[in-house]
Amino acid sequence: MRARYPGQWLMTDERIGDALLPTLLALKPGSGVVFRHYALGARERRALFARVRRIARARGLVLVVARPERVGRARGVHGTAKGRGIRTWPAHDRRQAIAGVRAGADLLFVSPVFPTRSHPGGRAIGAARAAAIGRGLGVRVIALGGMTARRFRGVRGLGFAGWAGIDGFAV
Repeated sequence: MRARYPGQWLMTDERIGDALLPTLLALKPGSGVVFRHYALGARERRALFARVRRIARARGLVLVVARPERVGRARGVHGTAKGRGIRTWPAHDRRQAIAGVRAGADLLFVSPVFPTRSHPGGRAIGAARAAAIGRGLGVRVIALGGMTARRFRGVRGLGFAGWAGIDGFAV
């Protein structure tokens, strides 16, 4: 395994709405943030990213960004082999996990562990299967999808290095 990484990650998207900034302010220093907000226009996304980056720096949060070429630099990138710093990668199956490892991923976000509002009606893969997706690949596996701190305590023993969510953090 590589260097120490955050054990809890906030995944941003439009659903968090006005709760985004208060949620960022409530995160424990050292927590991670994956900035997504894909549906925003380019100008609006860059402006929001700048605000999130200022808060992340002030609060000691580890910020990575999806589609970094469209917003700016952070401490790492999500879902791409391009960019510097921490590389996080989404994986819904073993094939995607292996692709992430080949792309240099430091962390795999395996989902959806539990049912989630992000994908209504989507089928959860379950904690044991999610853990197996990343097992033995030499990278840390982060549980995503319907996760909360309480649920993480229940699945940690399966080998997850941390958890990520949206609703699990929203204030």
